[in-house]
Amino acid sequence: MRQFYVYILSSKSRVLYTGITDDIYRRTWEHKNDVNPGFTRDYRVHRLVYYETFKYVNHAIAREKAIKGWLRRKKIALIEAENPTWEDLSASWFDGKQILRFAQDDKFFGQDEQLKANVHTPVPGLRMTYKTIQLAFDSGIATLTLNRPEKRNAVSYELIDDLVRALEEVRDSSAGILILTGAGKAFCSGMDLDTLRGLIGRTPEQNREDSRTMVGLFRSLYEFPKPTIAAVNGAAIAGGTGLALLCDFTLAVPEAKFGYTEVRIGFVPAIVSTFLLRQVGEKIARDLLLTGRIFDAAEALNMGLINEIVSPEKLLARARELAAQLAENSPLSLFYTKRLLTDHARAELDSQIDAAIRENAGIRESADFREGIASFLEKRKPKWTGR
Repeated sequence: MRQFYVYILSSKSRVLYTGITDDIYRRTWEHKNDVNPGFTRDYRVHRLVYYETFKYVNHAIAREKAIKGWLRRKKIALIEAENPTWEDLSASWFDGKQILRFAQDDKFFGQDEQLKANVHTPVPGLRMTYKTIQLAFDSGIATLTLNRPEKRNAVSYELIDDLVRALEEVRDSSAGILILTGAGKAFCSGMDLDTLRGLIGRTPEQNREDSRTMVGLFRSLYEFPKPTIAAVNGAAIAGGTGLALLCDFTLAVPEAKFGYTEVRIGFVPAIVSTFLLRQVGEKIARDLLLTGRIFDAAEALNMGLINEIVSPEKLLARARELAAQLAENSPLSLFYTKRLLTDHARAELDSQIDAAIRENAGIRESADFREGIASFLEKRKPKWTGR
């Protein structure tokens, strides 16, 4: 079973770097061997001095953000509570001396035998592997392609997991710009039918966990520290609309369709509404969220939700052209500008998203929610009861 690791690396002079990965051995190896020029060479932090394991990626993301927000003295106290001598924990994997206890959401303590058994020397430049996306790097640009064309790139738990890990990989790479697009005729058609079917009968805690998982993905993209460009090659519906419009720049083909369709099948568009309100204001948000209607690229451009309409044959070329234009700017200035924008929004988002998680999970316990999913899967008109 995949695990996620929140870790702290240290230089000899105790410069600290906190990160998240699903392969902690590889990540440490990359730093020790300067695999990613422009990143690992900027962070010469070659000793693994602390880490925690997590079963769920959104728990790991929350923990990483918490530790990153701590003052240095608090991080040092955390390290020294488990590793008082600042031993390089990665060196101990080979002789079974791992001293660090495991922690957090799975309540599992002891040595990570699977990690030790899987230790090997990675090939330089080796990337993470993904099942539902493709990630390519070229000339300082990372292109992340949703790769479920037979499912119209619909959202599944596996896709969410792959996206979160890919965003982490791009963040930690030398690439300065991220392009997000879809394979086939759609950008992202919303939730996968099998995933949708599985939502019926989940417990309240599982529903809250689902909501937190989606929040983790959306915030990872919204708060991504490098410029992001969505190249919308077709339909972007529900969660797909969210992904497309959370990028810094959104380019779309004339045939692209958008829509916050949640109310049409008994959902509450709680999470996406938090971001939409900041983009278009309350009046337009009420129209889009309460009607659940589909709108085209021309209307999206008129509302300011997308930046440009581009012909299909020129879409990726235009995205790369824009990426090259952005790359001419100071990467440090881009980083600080994005951080400034994110910081302005953070307090309000934190409050709104807490409420959004409650509403998103709460509606799933209703009869209308179950009827909405059933009618959608059965391709019939729903019979609402208001309960």
